[in-house]
Order: sequence, then structure tokens, then C-alpha cells
Amino acid sequence: MQKSVRYNEGHALYLAFLARKEGTKRGFLSKKAAEASRWHEKWFALYQNVLFYFEGEQSGRPAGMYLLEGCSCERTPAPPRAGAGPGGARDTLDKQYYFTVLFGHEGQKPLELRCEEEQDGKEWMEAIHQASYADILIEREVLMQKYIHLVQIVETEKIAANQLRHQLEDQDTEIERLKSEIIALNKTKERMRPYQSNQEDEDPDIKKIKKVQSFMRGWLCRRKWKTIVQDYICSPHAESMRKRNQIVFTMVEAESEYVHQLYILVNGFLRPLRMAASSKKPPISHDDVSSIFLNSETIMFLHEIFHQGLKARIANWPTLILADLFDILLPMLNIYQEFVRNHQYSLQVLANCKQNRDFDKLLKQYEANPACEGRMLETFLTYPMFQIPRYIITLHELLAHTPHEHVERKSLEFAKSKLEELSRVMHDEVSDTENIRKNLAIERMIVEGCDILLDTSQTFIRQGAMKHSNTIIVKHQWDSKLHSDWTLLLSGPDILYSSKEDRSVWPIGVAMPGGDDIQAKAQEKLEFLKALSHKSGDNVRSENSCLLFPFFISTSGSAP
Repeated sequence: MQKSVRYNEGHALYLAFLARKEGTKRGFLSKKAAEASRWHEKWFALYQNVLFYFEGEQSGRPAGMYLLEGCSCERTPAPPRAGAGPGGARDTLDKQYYFTVLFGHEGQKPLELRCEEEQDGKEWMEAIHQASYADILIEREVLMQKYIHLVQIVETEKIAANQLRHQLEDQDTEIERLKSEIIALNKTKERMRPYQSNQEDEDPDIKKIKKVQSFMRGWLCRRKWKTIVQDYICSPHAESMRKRNQIVFTMVEAESEYVHQLYILVNGFLRPLRMAASSKKPPISHDDVSSIFLNSETIMFLHEIFHQGLKARIANWPTLILADLFDILLPMLNIYQEFVRNHQYSLQVLANCKQNRDFDKLLKQYEANPACEGRMLETFLTYPMFQIPRYIITLHELLAHTPHEHVERKSLEFAKSKLEELSRVMHDEVSDTENIRKNLAIERMIVEGCDILLDTSQTFIRQGAMKHSNTIIVKHQWDSKLHSDWTLLLSGPDILYSSKEDRSVWPIGVAMPGGDDIQAKAQEKLEFLKALSHKSGDNVRSENSCLLFPFFISTSGSAP
């Protein structure tokens, strides 16, 4: 039979009294009973690393205590209830805050507690987490290390202070010595005054010599400063600054030219076409004008503001601060995304509109304007496509000649990174949009349509004429696991061949030469396709399928 553990009950009661009076955390908590799933409300008091609980707030003797050394505390979800009580009671229980104190060894049942308020539960958990003597020892060790470090610093400062004090004493001694020398020199000067009156009538040659010496000293000083300036002009830093200024001036000129191009685009094409679209017999609709010139006017206004800011900075040369201008410009550059995304479509709309003779004639009148300098509308619509890459190149060159300690370095690097990110997004969007448009164009060329091309994951690779145009097109139906109907079309000489020899379904104008060699080649191709499709029959199932075989394109009449 194991003996019970003895402890100093009197001291424990004294600690309980201190816990009631000066406890770190005190209040009512519900404690889960060990013998049944019942909750009993007790008054708990935490003192150092001992948790006491009492029957009530006025109880003088504790009902029990827990040693929290080596324990952990964590929140637990509300336990499931066997029976479904009233709705209000369920809501009240769900809102209560449950947490558990886990003891550091096996076989010890955890202490399950709950409280009414979530904030109160968090405070209890935080207090229990901090009630660890081991953690206090660790903190004490850290503080001792800091104290030792500070003591060493103080000792070092004391030694330095003593050295400075000795230096001050030596300097005071030196000052006293210099004062005594000054007094002695003043006395000597007083004694020599009677002899100075004789030197007032100085020789004219001596005066000329002194004047020449003064001129020579001035010339030497100017020559020294000129050498310093020449050395700086030839230094790498000055060369870098000259290149940086040249890049800024070039950027201002390029921005001025770009604003002029946008001005011609808006005032020479967009606004006149808007007026033409409002006429009685409009050569173009307002929707087509909006599709062709999407965001062009907004882009022009934005870059006019940016250009004015650049000219104001140039007026303050040699002080050139450009980062704040890019900070203003960057949030507005998202309008380029819509323009770039719409660019290819705008060119297609413009090409369709040119089929109208009235529009084509009107457009040629606008393009004949001397301000256009012989450039077509398509050229002006292309200029904004290259503006973001031009900014990236300019910032890259500008950063190459900007010192790392320059005040604008970080801001310019941030602007360059944002522009590169925007350029990547625009490039991806243009690629995806063009891929979808080309796939849709191919899908519209197929009479019965093709659902595969409607999948956005399909990628357009290439379009163009073939040097050897013996192209195989296969149309088939699925019957169980075998292909029952085949149609083979060779576009070298136009040949149509069917496994059922049903010529009634042939397209009009397609001839079937009677040469046995062509029939043999066609049959050979058909058998080859059948063999390939039988191998892939387990992977494809549908009632009526149209498959595109990307490798069924042969040259010189041979299968791939």
C-alpha cells in the first residue's frame, strides 16, 4: 500500500490566503468533475505557480490546489452534448470559453475549465502560461547576461572617461603654456615699438615686390582650384552624372515626342471620326470608334500631366528629382492594360471598317494631314504599345548611373519593379487574348464546330501555308470499341476516300482520280490511322467525336 504524500498544510493555507489577497488572477471558473461529466463553479485564485480553488469567494479554506510547474494550457472546443436542450441554453453553452490545463506526465487527468467571457478565458490562459518557475529562471538568465554586458559597457565608458579627463588636463596645461608665451610675445612687441616708426617710410621697390607676391599667390590659388575642378570633371563620378543628365534630357525629349504623337492620334483621328459617326450617313459607328481608340484620350491627358512635371523638374536643373513623378504615374498606368489587351482587336476592327469605301476615303484624308508626316493610323495606334518597355529601359539606364547612396535610388528601383510587373501582366494578357481569338477563328471555320478549341487551355502554335500539302483529315464515329466509319481527305490532288464507298456524301467539286496508285496510298494511310486509333480506343469514349490528330500531317504522300 502506497503512503500518501505529506505536505506542510499550514504553509499551504498561508499561500491560499495570499492567493485570495494578492493572486495574479482571481475569479469564478467552472471545473469539470472527474467522476462525471458535470461542471461545478468554483472560485479560483492563481498565486505564483500554484492554482487554488475555493467553494465560494468568501471561503477561507481552499477546496484544492494544483501545482502548475511544467504544465501547459490550451484552448479546447465546446464538448458535444448528448441531448438537445432548448435553443437558448445551447447558444449560451456554445458562447462559453473552454480551456484545459495539461500536466507534464502521463496518467494525470487534465484539468478542464470554462468561463463565460472569451476575454476572461484568454486572460486566465495567459496567466497560467506565465506561472512557471523554469520560465522565470530562463528570463532571469537572459537579464543577467544583459546586465553583465551593460556592466562591461559601463566599465569601458569609465576607462574612456578617465582617458578624456587626462587629455583635458593636458590640454589645460598646454593652454596655460600658450598664454604665458603670448604674454611674453606681447611684452617683446611693446619693447620693439620704438623701432617700427622707422620702417613707415618703406622702399618703393619693396612695395612692388610685395604686390607681385600677392598677384603670384592669387594666381597659384586659382590654378590650384582649376586643377581640382579639372580632376573632378575627369573623374568617374562626374562622367556618370553627365550620362545620367543626358538620359534625363533624352527622356524628356522622348516624352515630348510621345505626347505629340498622342495629340495627333486624338485630334487628327479620334475626334474627327466621332463627329463623322454622328453625321446623317456615318461611315463608321460609335462602337467601332470606341473599339479602335480605347483609352487613347485618357492616355494623352495622363502623359500631358507627366510631361509638364518633367519640364518643371528640368527648370530646377542641376537638381533633378524624378521619383515622385513616377509615384504619381504608376497608379494610373493600369489603363494601358485595357489598351494593350484591345490593340489587336482594334486593328481588326479598323481593317473591317476599311472595307467601307467612304470610311477608307475619309481616313486617307486624315492621314494626308502634314502633321501625320505620311504615317498611317495603325502606326499611331502602335505607339502606346512600346511606352511601358521604353520607361523600363530608361529607368534601367538611369539606375546604372545613379549612385547607391543617392536619395532617389530606392524609389526608382521600386518604380522599375512595378513597371516590369505591369509589363509581364500585359504580355501574358495579350498572349492569352490572341490565343483565344485565333482558336475561335479556327473553330468558326469548322462547319460542325469543335468543342476542343473552345477550351482555354488549348494553345495556338502556328498558322500558314504548307510546302507539301498532303494533309489528312479524319472524321469518324464511335461504335463500341471499333471505328465504324472513316473519311480520308488528301489535299494534294483533292481526294475523298471512305471505307463504306458512299460517294453520295462527297463534297461538290471534289474529284476521285481512278489511279490504282492513289487508291493504294489512300488505303495505306487509312489502315495506318485505324491501327493508331485502335491503340488509343481505351482512352477516348463518346458517341460522336471529332478529333484533331496533330501528327497526322504527312509530306510527300507518306504517313508520319
